[in-house]
Parts: sequence; structure tokens; C-alpha cells
Amino acid sequence: MNEIVKKNGVTYGVISGLISVLILTLIYSTDVNLFISRWITTLKVTVFIGLAILLILNTKKQLNGVLDFKDTFKTYFIFACISLLISTLFEMLLFNFIDPGLKDTLKELSIKMIVKFLENFNTPADKINEAVKNIQDNDQFSVLQLIKGYFSYLVMCTVIGLILAAIFKSKSTTKE
Repeated sequence: MNEIVKKNGVTYGVISGLISVLILTLIYSTDVNLFISRWITTLKVTVFIGLAILLILNTKKQLNGVLDFKDTFKTYFIFACISLLISTLFEMLLFNFIDPGLKDTLKELSIKMIVKFLENFNTPADKINEAVKNIQDNDQFSVLQLIKGYFSYLVMCTVIGLILAAIFKSKSTTKE
């Protein structure tokens, strides 16, 4: 494996993971309601994709403008794995060791948000109750659920990575 591809993937993955930890820490220390905020999720995704694009462009530049699909995807995938791992490990610590009570707070906030959302769509009461029970019965912040979430996010990130690799790969200079 190309050392520049590996080094950049790791470096940017650590940077992205630490930015995610910083965002989560700021949310935790300022307003836990932001944990369920859509604009915070949008911000995190935008930062993640922005760093991924910066990573790919920087790697391509370091390789004199030549970065094939495979190496573009490898660079991105290393970045995504490390970034998500750091963020997930921090979430495990925060929700299960530092402040386990935060899980209950977020569960209640999620229930209120879901009920309001479903009521806006005139959802029948039995369906709302079913949704609330589902939230109450599941611990979305348990270590096991966070591990499952890591792999789910990694699948989504893989799709994004394939798209970015197709967009940013070097154009072939030979004609077929």
C-alpha cells in the first residue's frame, strides 16, 4: 500500500475523529438537546464529507495528480474507519461510563420529538404508543448498539467513499 495513501488516511481520520469528539463534548457541556438536533447532524456530516474531499485532493496533490479509483477509495476508507472508531469509542465512554444518566435524558427527548413529529402527521394513537414503546425498550447508547451503529455508519460511509472515489480519481490518459 502506498505510504502517502496510508499516512493521509490515518492523519485525516484522527483529525476527523477528534473534531467529532470536540463537537460531542461541546454539545454535552452546553445543551444536551442538541444531541437530537438535525442541524447538528447536518453539521457533522458536512464536516466529515468536507474533510474527506480535502483528504482526497491533498493526497492526489502529493501524488503529483495521479490517484486511481482504488487508492482514492483506500485513502477514504482508512479515514472513515478511524474517524468513526474514535467517535464511537468516545460515545461509549460518555454514555456508559462518564454520564450513564444522559442515556435516559436523551431517550426522553427522543420520545418527545417522535411524538410531536407523529402527531403532526395525524398518526393514530396506537402507532404513536408503539413507537414510544420501541424507544423505551431499546438502549440505543449501549456498547452493543454503538458497535452496531459503527458498522451501519461504515456501510453508509462506504457508499459515500465509492461516489467520491469515482468523482475524484485521476482521469485515464490512455485511449481504449
